Formats: sequence, structure tokens, C-alpha cells
Amino acid sequence: MKPVRHFITAARTSWIVLVIAALASGALLFFGGQGGDGAPATGLPDSAESAKVAALKDTLPDADTTSALIVFSRDGDEITAEDEAAIAERSAALIDIADTEFLPPATVSDDGTAAILPVPLTVIDDVTERADRAAEIREIANEDLPSGLTALMTGGEGFAVDIAAVFKGANFTLLGTTVIVVALLLIVTYRSPWLWLIPLAVVGIADAVAGVVAKRIAEAADVGLDASITGILSVLVFGAGTNYALLLIARYRDELRLHEDRREAMNAALKGAGPAIIASGSTVVLSLLTLLFAELSGNRALGLACAAGIVVAMLFALVVLPAALVLFGRKLFWPYVPEFGSEDRLAHGFWHKLGTAVSRKPVIVAVIGIAILGGLAAAVPQVQVGLAQTEKFTSEPEAVTGQNIIAESFPAGSGSPTIVIANTDKAEEVAAAATDVDGVSSARITQSNDDITEISVSLDAAAETDAAFATVNDLRDELHTIDGADALVGGTDAESFDAAEAQARDQALIIPLILIVVFIVLVLLLRSLLAPVLLLLTVVGSFFASVGASWLLFQSVFDFPALDNSVLLFSFLFLVALGVDYNIFLVTRAKEEAEKLGTRRGMIRALSATGGVITSAGILLAAVFAVLGVLPLITLTQIGIIVCVGVLIDTLLVRTVIVPALAFITGDWFWWPRRGRAHLHNAEQPVEDEVAERVNA
Repeated sequence: MKPVRHFITAARTSWIVLVIAALASGALLFFGGQGGDGAPATGLPDSAESAKVAALKDTLPDADTTSALIVFSRDGDEITAEDEAAIAERSAALIDIADTEFLPPATVSDDGTAAILPVPLTVIDDVTERADRAAEIREIANEDLPSGLTALMTGGEGFAVDIAAVFKGANFTLLGTTVIVVALLLIVTYRSPWLWLIPLAVVGIADAVAGVVAKRIAEAADVGLDASITGILSVLVFGAGTNYALLLIARYRDELRLHEDRREAMNAALKGAGPAIIASGSTVVLSLLTLLFAELSGNRALGLACAAGIVVAMLFALVVLPAALVLFGRKLFWPYVPEFGSEDRLAHGFWHKLGTAVSRKPVIVAVIGIAILGGLAAAVPQVQVGLAQTEKFTSEPEAVTGQNIIAESFPAGSGSPTIVIANTDKAEEVAAAATDVDGVSSARITQSNDDITEISVSLDAAAETDAAFATVNDLRDELHTIDGADALVGGTDAESFDAAEAQARDQALIIPLILIVVFIVLVLLLRSLLAPVLLLLTVVGSFFASVGASWLLFQSVFDFPALDNSVLLFSFLFLVALGVDYNIFLVTRAKEEAEKLGTRRGMIRALSATGGVITSAGILLAAVFAVLGVLPLITLTQIGIIVCVGVLIDTLLVRTVIVPALAFITGDWFWWPRRGRAHLHNAEQPVEDEVAERVNA
């Protein structure tokens, strides 16, 4: 009767946990609702000069207006008199949409190959309404044009609409692709017709709950979540949550061979895998929370949202998943059911043979592994950072095409003028001084009130390029010297320049904080100093190798000109925080085994036990991050590829051979200063004998 009572108790407890989890999740989803459907915001602090310009611009008469640029061209041929007449007709037709009663004639370039028509517009915050208006403008601008003449919408409004279009339905695309990838990899991993459904369902619900929790926390902290953040959040929750599930299920399957009662097996599995999951999840959470020290609000929002997501993923992995697994019993693993008392295969197979081989020549293995990392990292000095406005898409939207036409026929910066705000009584002097700065093509006063005046400055350089940033910097240096003008330089180029500067400061602060956090967690977990140092060095080496390898891919395959400013920081964060997870999974198991078998045998045993599951988890996480590439925005594609490459390097090289080799080289000193009982074991006793002793004990 005892097995029956255990079955009833286990089933009852599992049902209670699942019902409570379902009710709580349903309530959150019903009353919460997910947010974050807009394009990424700059998130500059109020102290940034361009942010001050934006605030002052709101006090001017045209504060509630924006503008679109309609570019007419004949694919490089000169515009004819018939074309100019048609453009005038289109200008008249656009007055009904424009925020003005009169549109000036379009400006034809000196070479006669293009014409620009600025269209003032009322500011619309709603993304859908803004997109509908842009579609109407584009339709009217192209209506009844002579054959061969085309009209493209670009400028600030065109780019804003096209970037928003990139993220329209982004969450659905990312989520759908992620679910398919995870499902396929789980089916391959478990080779079971239904086992994969349990972790997929649990992690899927965790992702939905995480979106709501992140939204509520962001609202409380007064930060906004855009579609890029919620997309990364889903990828992170699915990747990390599935990793935790794989680790727990693998340990549960092993314990089912040692325990007849599945509840006892799950208790043992949680006791063994739980600390590793909590430690790895805590490392990721604390690393993400270092972003709260960032200047850019977008970085702070990402840190808060993703930290909340990891906490939710851990809770579901440690509470909901065990209940679901216990509820369905051993047959859930069919056709590979782990029967009680069946053979323990950890002393056999590929991973045991690999660990034994590495232990025989650890120095050679470590040298070769480190040489591979160094060879890949050799490309890092060639990495370029900073993308122009027209280089941020993997596919070319209309706004980019239009801006490229402007750059060929007009000063390259005409599509996104720099804005200068100065005291009204010094406006003429400021405008004259601006035209004397190298890289400035023109400066004109556009609007003013009794106190301040706006001056529109066109640059020779294309928007958001190094040349444009240099001109903005020179412009600021020159205009700041005019006494009594209080001149400030803002606009698109200035905002991007300030954002790049803020991102560099955030990177210089956050990266050391992440390293400190990870090191402290490892020290507390392992109660050692040498092992955390070695593990941290391997993860950092893996990061540089992944950046180098990815840069070679970007140059030779994807033809990306540079990395976006935020890519290195986010890639470092995800790679170090998630990469150290696999080392935690391996080394915590090695520490557990070393107490009984010694360091060498304990590491071989740990590699045998975790090799398959960590490799599966790494491949799955790499594939999930690669899903970010489905969106046509280079920033997310680059982050996804770097993290994907880095996780594969960390999983297949660093954790597989380099870390074990370092443990074999250092021996019991790996756990210094707490060497424990590992050094007491007989170094000559065969590995298989000690494994058998533990299994039969």
C-alpha cells in the first residue's frame, strides 16, 4: 500500500501546485497585458545637450509639428519640366495632410537628378495612426506621376515610421520562431513523442507571465519597454528557462534509476540541480541589474525587464516544472524509460571517454584550447563600432533609399538637419558662426519666440556617421564660445552622438561591475578563489573569441560595415552571465562528486553526468538567440549572432575541454583555499572502481 499512498500524495501535491500556478498566471495575464510595441527610444538623460535642445524646442511655436521629406527622382536621370509640373501637382495634393496652408516649391538639386519637398506634419504618438498617415502620403505623392519618376518618403518622419514597421508584430514573429526552434530541439534531445511538451508549455507560460511582470515593474520604475526589449526578454526567458528545464529533467531521470518513488527522485533531483539553477539564475539577474547604473534609460529598462524574466523562469523551473513531471510519472520518458535499478551509464559513453582523455594530457589540451580562443580573438582589434542612419537595417526600407538619393544629389546631411537653439538676440551671430565650421553646408533661422531661436544647420556628412559626429562636436566647440548666446546643438546627429558617448560611459562602468558580480557569486557558491578566477577568465576569453569570430562573419558573409554602439555591452552581458551558467552546472556537480571521488575523478564524473545536457542546452540557447536575426534590424541581428557563436564556443570548447583541463592541471588546488576532502583519495585507484563504489553505495 505504501507505493499507492506515495502515488496519491505525489499526484495530489502536483495538482495543487499546478492549479495554483495556473490561477496565478491566468490572473496576471488577464489583468496585466503585455506592453512594448514601439520602436526603440534614445533614452538620453536630461543632462545631455541634445536632450536640452529637444526640451527647449517644445517651447517654440512649431513644437507640435514634425516633417517628412518627399524625394522625387528618375533613378539618376535629370528631372524634366513635365516632372516639375507633376511634382507641383503632388505638392498641392499633399496640403490636405500637411500641417500648413502652403507648401513651398520642391527644391531641385544642382545636378537636376532629384527634388526634395518638405511636408510639415502634426505629431502623432499612436504608431498605427502614424503608419497609416505615412502610407497615405506615399500613395498621394506617387499618384499620376510621369513614367519613370518616383517619390519616396524619408527624413525624420520616414525613418520613424520605417523603424516602427520593423517592430510591428515583432513579438509575434520572435515568439513564433522561438517556439518552433525550441520544440524541434527538445524533440531531438528527448526523442520522445510527448516529454518535450512539458518543458515547452511551462516555459511558454513563464514567458507570458514574465512579460506582464516586467511591464508592471517598468511602470513602477517609470521606464518604458519598447519592442526590442520585450523581444530580447522573450528570447532570454525561453533560452534560460529551457536550460533550467533540461538540467532538472536530466537530473530527475538519473535519480529515477536510484529511487523507486518518483517523488523521492524529484526531491533528490531538486537537491542536486536546484542550487546550480539558483546560482546560475542569480548570476544572470545580478548581472542584468548592473544596468540600473546606466545613463541611458533603455539600458536600465532592459536590465529591469530581463532580470524580472529570469526570476520568473527560475520559479517556474523549480516549482511548476517539478510538479508537472511528477504528475505524469516515468512513462513520460517513453520510449527511453528510466527504470528503477537500471544500469548507470555515467561511467561509459562519449563524455566519460572525453573526460578521461583530457585528464591524461591536460596541459596540451589547455594550450590548444586557449590557442583557438586567442586565434579567434585576434580579429577583435579590427572591429569597427558605429553605424550610420542608413546602415541599421538588414533590408533597405524606403526611408533609407530616399536618404541615399539625397546624399548623392544634395549635401548628405540635408535629410536630417542639426538643430541649434540660441538666445534670440544672438541668433544671427550664431547662424553666421555655424556656417564657418568645416563640414557645415548651410544654416538658416527657422522659428523663434521672444527668448530663443531655432537654427537649422545642414551638414555635408551623412547622418549618424563619424564625420557627422565630428562636425557636431566642432559646432558645439565653436558656438559655445559666443558670449551671451547660450547656444546648444541638438537634432538627430547630436542625439546619436550623445547616445554613443553615454553608451561608451555605460560600457566602461557596467562591464567591470558584471565581472565583479559574477566573481562574487562564484566565490560564494564554490567557497574557492582559484576556481572562480579560472572560470571567469575562460568566459571572458570566450567573449573575445566570439566577437572576433562574429566580426569575420559580419565582414565576409553579412557585409555589415560596423557594430552598433550597444552591441558590445549587451553581448558581453548575455555571454558572461549565461556562459558562466554552464561552468556553474559543471563545476557544482564536480564539487559534489569531488567530495567523494577526488578532483580528477569528480570532474570526469561531472563531465559524464552533465556533458550531454549542457551541450543540448548550449545548442538550444545559441539557436534561440540566433532567432533575433529574423528582425531586419542590424543591432538585434548582431547581438543574436555574437551570443550564438559565443555560447557555442563556451559549450563545445570552454566547458567541454578547457575548464576540465584546468581542473586536472591544478588538481586539488582548483578548490583553493578550501580543498575539502578531495585530496585524501587514492590517486591510483581506477576511475571506474570509484564510480562503481559510489553507485553501489
